[in-house]
Amino acid sequence: MKIWVDADATPRSVRDVLCRASQRRGVEICFVANQPLSLPRAGRISMYTVGKGADVADDYIVEQAEDGHLVVSNDIPLAARLIPKGCLVLRPRGQEITEENVAEALSLRNFSESIRSEGGQTGGPPPLKQKDIQSFANALDRWLTRYGY
Repeated sequence: MKIWVDADATPRSVRDVLCRASQRRGVEICFVANQPLSLPRAGRISMYTVGKGADVADDYIVEQAEDGHLVVSNDIPLAARLIPKGCLVLRPRGQEITEENVAEALSLRNFSESIRSEGGQTGGPPPLKQKDIQSFANALDRWLTRYGY
């Protein structure tokens, strides 16, 4: 089993949780980004730097991820591409995107996008708080335990 991380937009605090989990539990984690990131040098942590472009990292993750892999991303269209492959998608605040909720999440994302394209303001997500990081860490721990790590 692997964890793929859409790393360009993943907060450093979440990346740190992932790296500690990899070192502690021995799970393989693959960070994918358009630029190199500063990550611990550890045997089970990999960094894949892909070319520049809107969906280059997403495309790489979709090509590589397999049934049962976990993908950490806040990108709903990416999640919609991964769910049919049997991947679990975990957002940086700890919410799981599943087959049951991906259509609604995509619809809300598209609605907000249409408002922004017409000049409206939808506001961004609130800053990541310690309770959000703890929610992510708890959700990650549940996944690791489920798969025997």
